[in-house]
Amino acid sequence: MISGHIKNAQAISVLPSALQSAIKFLQQTDLTAHEAGRFEIEAGGVPMILQVIDMKTAPRDTLRPEVHRANVDVQFLAAGGPERAAWYPDLGDNEVDEDLLDTPRDILFYKNRKEASHRENTLELSVGSYAIYFPWDVHVPAIQTGENAADIRKIVIKVPMSAL
Repeated sequence: MISGHIKNAQAISVLPSALQSAIKFLQQTDLTAHEAGRFEIEAGGVPMILQVIDMKTAPRDTLRPEVHRANVDVQFLAAGGPERAAWYPDLGDNEVDEDLLDTPRDILFYKNRKEASHRENTLELSVGSYAIYFPWDVHVPAIQTGENAADIRKIVIKVPMSAL
C-alpha cells in the first residue's frame, strides 16, 4: 500500500510508470463534475478502468474487506470527506465472503474478523489524497471518521498488474 497527495510530484516520480500515468491523469482531469460510472480510459498507453463513485462513508463494522488480483487500485478522494481507509496484508488466512474475481469487477470480499484487526492499519484521506492498493493489500475504503457519515466523491483507477 502506498499513500500520498496528488500535489507531491517527488513522491509520484518514484512509482512505476503505469501508476505515474494514473496519478497524472488524476492531476490533469477535473473529475469533480464528471458523471458517475465506470469508464474505459488510456493513460500512458495503458488501458485502465476509471470509476467515479458518489457515496457516503459508513462505520467500519458495516464494510467488508476487499482485494483485487488482476488490478492495482488507485483510490483518490476528489471531494467531500474526510474518509478513513483500513488495510492489512493478505496472509491467506481470511474467510471469503463473496468471490467476484472472475467478473469485470475483479474483487474478492472477505468476512470481517476480529483476529485480523491487530494487523489492520488506518489512513485518513482528505481531498487530494490517494491510496494505492496492490493485490496483496486487503483494504476497506469509505470508513466514516466521526459520528456521522460524510458524502464523498471517490475516484478509482484500476491499473492492470500486467502493466507494472
